[in-house]
Amino acid sequence: MRDSGLKGEAIAINYLKKKGYKILQRNYRTKFGEIDVIASKDDVMVFIEVKTRSTDLFGAPEDAVTRQKQERIKKAALYYLKDFKTIPPLRFDVISIELKPEPRIEHIEYAF
Repeated sequence: MRDSGLKGEAIAINYLKKKGYKILQRNYRTKFGEIDVIASKDDVMVFIEVKTRSTDLFGAPEDAVTRQKQERIKKAALYYLKDFKTIPPLRFDVISIELKPEPRIEHIEYAF
């Protein structure tokens, strides 16, 4: 399971770079939780949760980003921003990846 998550994150990073995002941090960990990717594009800081599934047998990957998970990501984002003098525009996205039969990527901007 961790292997598919790592593979999904690698696919997401590659996708984001191709779309012109600058990767600021990967796997940012706090006592509140982890943010998979922190990136920026067009002066907007984007906090990204990457969800990967091998199949859609148990639902879409993005369905696993529960309200509790969203709250933990928001708290971790505030912690990341605590030393900033000014807060840039922010956005919370989800990148949903299904690995089989062929990788499918869905980038949900302003997910929460």
